[in-house]
Amino acid sequence: MPKKRKNRGRSKGDKGRSRLVQCDCCGRWIPEDKAIVVTRMYSPVDPQLARELEKKGAIIMRYPMQKVYCVSCAIFHGVVRVRAREERKKPQQII
Repeated sequence: MPKKRKNRGRSKGDKGRSRLVQCDCCGRWIPEDKAIVVTRMYSPVDPQLARELEKKGAIIMRYPMQKVYCVSCAIFHGVVRVRAREERKKPQQII
């Protein structure tokens, strides 16, 4: 049976079994190397209030928030897109 991707959709290589992580959307358990991880900066302060405070010279801390998605949730929420056959051979860029 033909393979859709050379790496089988994972970055495992020849390492054996990788640990499982849970998708933050649906709760599905997926291999860590197959999961799509997105890091975004999060601020607990309201954006409008933060702008006013920064104008006055205050420093507003932002914290990195890491989200782990399974492939189906990442496609559904627009984190990644389904690519054409020729584009699958190129490295993927997360939006």
